[in-house]
Amino acid sequence: MVTSDGRIIMGKLVGHDQVQNLILNDAHERVYSSDEPVEHVPLGLYVIRGDNLCIVAEYEESKLDDEQRAPFPLPTVQQQQF
Repeated sequence: MVTSDGRIIMGKLVGHDQVQNLILNDAHERVYSSDEPVEHVPLGLYVIRGDNLCIVAEYEESKLDDEQRAPFPLPTVQQQQF
């Protein structure tokens, strides 16, 4: 899942409620860098509030690439005043 602040947290979904609060077991955060492999930060049993969720998806552990690097950040979007 991806949180609204951009963190990528993975784990086994063990519970949820009517406002999309989620409970994950064996959770870990994947931290991407442009010059190092993916870092895994163990979180254990983890509860995420529903208002902090952005994306929830199923994944296959065998297809994850720990050597993947973060892409270059997108350029800043400039707003025009009319």
